[in-house]
Formats: sequence, structure tokens, C-alpha cells
Amino acid sequence: MSARIVVTGTDTGIGKTIFAAALAGALDAFYWKPVQAGLDEETDRETVMRLSGLPEQRMLREAYRLKTPASPHLAAKIDGVTIDPHMLALPDVDRPLVIEGAGGLMVPLAENLTYINVMAQWAAPVALCARTTLGTINHSLLSIEALRARNVPLLGVAFIGDENVESERIICQLGQTRHLGRLPLLASLTGENLRAAFAQHFNADDFLKGSGQ
Repeated sequence: MSARIVVTGTDTGIGKTIFAAALAGALDAFYWKPVQAGLDEETDRETVMRLSGLPEQRMLREAYRLKTPASPHLAAKIDGVTIDPHMLALPDVDRPLVIEGAGGLMVPLAENLTYINVMAQWAAPVALCARTTLGTINHSLLSIEALRARNVPLLGVAFIGDENVESERIICQLGQTRHLGRLPLLASLTGENLRAAFAQHFNADDFLKGSGQ
């Protein structure tokens, strides 16, 4: 089976979509964002298509497209939609698949369903995106602990931001996980610059180890 890699984050707004675009492009993969909340601006699928260098047919359609930019459970309630976990089964594709979550692990999709519940059902390895700024140690270690408590395989941590040697080191040491690399903040965010930065700071093969390929 081709690799299945879940990209999640310790919080919202940390650059998870940018990282997912870089990873999908580096692996020549398919990309899937199961639940998109907010349609007024560029969606995450559209951002990944713009930055990854991949053709539109590699951008799988969302299972749910919700109008309101809010927590998925609230956006779904406003739209009069109930998110059914059976609709979130992983698509069957013949290349690596990068799946992007929404916000952090405990983001609710419904009254009794969080994203991490779905990830546990997927049993696909996770690349955890973490900030390098103040607060990242606590957020990262709590996220690692939540994944491990549910037996969700963890590929490692991908840091995003300016270098913070000590925070990056202690997170990986205490979390007993790999440092996958660090994506620096880019002065000019273009597909070409993103691909170059990913190639410089990450090894794409690290994401395929333990991911079904």
C-alpha cells in the first residue's frame, strides 16, 4: 500500500497547510483535507495546489466543505450538516497520500467526535507540526502524549519558524520522537521557494519510513 501520512499541528495557524504543500510536492503525492471550514478566502486545498507544484487531479475533494471559518463542529452546526466519521475513510490512491487535519488534535468535528478519534481509526502515521516560539514545548509534549495514549503512530515533529535549538531538542528528547526538520519562515512564499526550503531542511524519505511504503 502507498504511504499515508497525516499532517497535524499543535495549534491552529502555525503553518500546517504550507508544510503539507511542501511535503505533498516532495513526495509527488495526492493531498486530501477531509473537512474544510471556511470558503470565503483561499481554501487549504487551493493553497496546496498553488504551492505544491502538483496538478489539480492530485488535490482530492473535501468530504465536507463548510462555509463558516470556525471549529468544524460549529461550522457544521451552522450549515445544518452532521459530520459522519464513515465519510472520512481514507481514499484509495496509487501514490503517497498527505492528509491534513484541522487545527489541533482535539478539535471537535461533532458533539462526540474529535479529530484525534478519527486519526486513531485511520492508524496512519502522523507528522506533528509545531511552532518554535514560546509555548511550543508544552503544546508539543501534550500533543505527543495524546497521540501515544491512542496508539496513533508518530513519525516525528516538523518545526516551523525561526531556529530554537533548545526547544526543538527538549521536545524531541522528552517526547522520545524524531526531529524531522524545521521549515523556516520565508520572506517570499512561492512554490519554488517552498520546495527549495523543504529540500534543504528535510529528507523526504524520513516521511516514508513506517508510513506504509
